[in-house]
Amino acid sequence: MKKPSPQSMRSLLGVLAERPDNADWSPAADIYEFADGWLLKFDLAGVRLEDVQVAIKGRRVTVSGVRKDLSCEGNSRCYSMEISYNRFERSLDLPCEIEQATVATEYRDGMLHVRLRLSC
Repeated sequence: MKKPSPQSMRSLLGVLAERPDNADWSPAADIYEFADGWLLKFDLAGVRLEDVQVAIKGRRVTVSGVRKDLSCEGNSRCYSMEISYNRFERSLDLPCEIEQATVATEYRDGMLHVRLRLSC
């Protein structure tokens, strides 16, 4: 398989100029193409699986949800915060229709794997 150019990867990843209005952060993602479909990996460290939604429409896959800060309790005060909490959303546009794809998800070690198998 030929290695894609940086321009085609940026196009494939569907890098958005702005975050959606309801999202505070956007997780990093990797896209892998296989002969029978796609594997999308989303970096969701600290996000519980029950707080994640995956939607597919046309050529677009959207992963959204919320990462909650569960360590702030009682009398604690925040000294420094670099991790983004709250709502997130990331949409990726693929070069083909995927609504009819078979979708399988797996969540392990803070990574959400979305496997799309196409029956061409």
